[in-house]
Amino acid sequence: MCGATEGGLSLDGIDVKKEAIVQGQVVRGGEPVGNAYVRLLDRTGEFTAEVPTSATGHFRFFAGDGDWTLRTLAPKSEPVDKKVHASVGTVAEVVVAI
Repeated sequence: MCGATEGGLSLDGIDVKKEAIVQGQVVRGGEPVGNAYVRLLDRTGEFTAEVPTSATGHFRFFAGDGDWTLRTLAPKSEPVDKKVHASVGTVAEVVVAI
């Protein structure tokens, strides 16, 4: 096993036991969406971080334990919010359909 999620981002070099990872892919009609932005909002809705999606629509955050909201902003799409729970030692895999 190479440590990569099937079709997703590689976890090589990341000590998952010490991190709370939220990662995934933004898709439209089943196709990856590059040139989108994913924001990480805390449980009160406050902005914490933002990353662009890769050409394959992938993104990753290193978050703290708890409940988060992913807000996805993409061209020709309304913002999409998706709830996610992060905890140290796990990888929360999320697919955001816009």
